[in-house]
Amino acid sequence: MELARDQQDDPLARLEERILQAADAGSRLRREKEAALREAAEARASAAKQTGELETLRAERAQIRGRIEKLLDQIELLNAG
Repeated sequence: MELARDQQDDPLARLEERILQAADAGSRLRREKEAALREAAEARASAAKQTGELETLRAERAQIRGRIEKLLDQIELLNAG
């Protein structure tokens, strides 16, 4: 109990404690920032991959649409003939 009282009365000890707390907070924030940057990079990579997949699907859809239109044209010719 006396040690705690000495620390409360000692401005240097209070300052030291506050500096240690600030250093701990800085370390924690640095780790959180690094984790957030990693997550952001992973999200960007995932978005880029999904964008590529979407473009591929759109190209396939356009190709299929063209093939179906040709088939429909052929069916119309058979029906007209």
